[in-house]
Amino acid sequence: MKNIVVIAHDAKKNDLVEFLKERLDWIQGVNLLATGRTAEFIEAQGIAVKHLSPGLSGGYIQITEMIGRGEVDIVIFLRDHKLAQPHHEDIRRLLEQCNVHNIPLATNIASAELLILGLIKKEASERLKHK
Repeated sequence: MKNIVVIAHDAKKNDLVEFLKERLDWIQGVNLLATGRTAEFIEAQGIAVKHLSPGLSGGYIQITEMIGRGEVDIVIFLRDHKLAQPHHEDIRRLLEQCNVHNIPLATNIASAELLILGLIKKEASERLKHK
């Protein structure tokens, strides 16, 4: 089962939830992981998600470490480009870790959609190979 990290800054949380709701059939087959308030927001909409620490309290660091251990398959991080945060360095490290470990990263809805479609196509191709 795939582990997909989903994070959204406050201005993007509604966009993330709408994106997930439109793909409810598909996300039933994955483990969604999210930082503090994002997890609470998603769960309040009836979508199952594993809670990680809030970003400000080490959640970004927790995800960065998970990526390093090979425990994350995709990161969807809808960022508010207008927002500067004191833990911005933690965010930079998380994004860098995705690049270092070749983890697909989406920072907007369009790229998230393409990642999901690519993963679906890859999984279908792998199933055909194993028949």
